[in-house]
Amino acid sequence: MDIADIATSEYAAVDADERLGKVRAVFEDGNPKGIVVTEDGEYSGVLTQRALLQSHVDDRAKAGALARAAPNVDRTEDVREVARVLVESGTRLAPVFEAGRLWGVVTQDAILAAVLENLAALSVADVYTADVVTVTEATTLGSVINLLREHGVSRLPVTDGDGLLSGMVTTHDIVDVVVRDMDKATRGERAGDVDRVLDIPVYDYMNSPVATARTEDSLRDAVEVLLENDYGGVVVTPADDDRAIEGVLTKSDVLRALTFTEEDHLDVQITNVALLDTLSREDVRIGVERVADKYQQMQVEHAHVRFQDHKESLRGTPLVHCQIRLRTNVGQAAGSGEGFGAETAFNVALDKLERNVLELKGVMADEEYRGQLLRKLGEL
Repeated sequence: MDIADIATSEYAAVDADERLGKVRAVFEDGNPKGIVVTEDGEYSGVLTQRALLQSHVDDRAKAGALARAAPNVDRTEDVREVARVLVESGTRLAPVFEAGRLWGVVTQDAILAAVLENLAALSVADVYTADVVTVTEATTLGSVINLLREHGVSRLPVTDGDGLLSGMVTTHDIVDVVVRDMDKATRGERAGDVDRVLDIPVYDYMNSPVATARTEDSLRDAVEVLLENDYGGVVVTPADDDRAIEGVLTKSDVLRALTFTEEDHLDVQITNVALLDTLSREDVRIGVERVADKYQQMQVEHAHVRFQDHKESLRGTPLVHCQIRLRTNVGQAAGSGEGFGAETAFNVALDKLERNVLELKGVMADEEYRGQLLRKLGEL
């Protein structure tokens, strides 16, 4: 299947010289998945709502300053390939070109709607993310913003004093309130407002109640809920308790599942490939595969490597955070690390992943021994 029938020539667009105040108004009015930025009538990049979380940029800045490159796809590109580039670039839409000219866009929602019926054979358990970052009701908005940036996510489940699900906070929830108020304080309209806004507890802005899905639910049904309600994700809970958090299911998780292959070598998905400097895709795949091979009974179904850069740098090399996650037949294993440059961060994360894989191997060995012992006792 290609994207010829699901791409659209209707999309939100602004000129690179447009003030961010106007851009924010576009997001508030229509909640688009992204805005195409043009310069002199030519495609320049894509602006996401997440980019507006850069608190040091006020309404007077220009759209071109925050626009980022997004993968260009051909109007007849295969759906699986488009899903891959959307996941790897961390964007919700990609510009579609025809004969070398910008024709329109394709969004993650359009892809998911097109493949919806094919998802009935899968369950939520097949694709959801178990390694989830949460915040408490008392967590400040400043801390929430930092966590969203650090982990490259757009939503965080909120827990109460008992550690149970009580709400959800998203990028869309906080962009308008936080950024607008901080811009006013920057212009001297209300001295001290920055600290006041950043100290507000997330309880005041979170969404509640929260949409949930169970691990055994059909993936088709869960995605239908996401599309019908324009949710970016839902919290995954066990069947017997809809307030216990097992993980999250996002549209990106489902897109990632569409890219799974049955190739002879390990399929490794990389997010933010633009940060790879001295590393290549093959280096990443070989490194992850080497660790996975240390535990032969563990069959890796999918591997995901995410790179995220920070503002700090050393002699021009950015501080990079790397997270590696393996989905296997015996559970999930992960490792993360930071370093200046993608290669250093990847090696630190790979070392932690290896230790976690070996620990998982030890746990499984202990369980096997315990089972053998119980069987022996049962024979007495």
